[in-house]
Amino acid sequence: MKPLRNGNTLMEKSTIKMILLPKEFYQRDAIIVAKELVGKIIIRKYDTEELSYYRITETEAYKGEDDEACHAHKGKTKRTEIMYGEGGLIYIYLIYGIHWMLNIVTHSVDNPQAVLIRCTENYNGPGKLTKALKIDKSFNGEKIHDNLKLYIADDGYIPYILPKKRIGIEYAGLVWKNKLWRFTDNRIEKKTTRL
Repeated sequence: MKPLRNGNTLMEKSTIKMILLPKEFYQRDAIIVAKELVGKIIIRKYDTEELSYYRITETEAYKGEDDEACHAHKGKTKRTEIMYGEGGLIYIYLIYGIHWMLNIVTHSVDNPQAVLIRCTENYNGPGKLTKALKIDKSFNGEKIHDNLKLYIADDGYIPYILPKKRIGIEYAGLVWKNKLWRFTDNRIEKKTTRL
């Protein structure tokens, strides 16, 4: 199968069959979902009806109130209440006052887990990615599996998953910051950056 590309590279639509990921895909443990999202395709439909495709190359898992790197570590707040919803909800938050982060809530109600989409084949960093996709707070709380503007599909690509330590969580305890809960596609050569 030819690789899926968009933007400044070739896109062979006629050779690609994509399957939209169902709600049940997200209603599992964040670590499983984070691994399996690597290699999948984010599809963004803009107001102009234009579609853009981005292959996910890096994710991070965050596993509930016990995980000291997770936003839900201190319990339910106005900011984190979306994480306590059902798997498949989009969770958007702002960092450094300028970068929106795209996360997908996983697992079940009152089990606050999420996966951060860190990089795609075209964009090396979660802030660069959301800027390219024109994603902001307006997406917060929407369903990724039932969305006309932003969704994720499988085109059959099989990545080579490499687990690594999560990035930017120096505040977390020693155990949590050393968890290998960041997953990258070693088949796609890229440079990871923070933003």
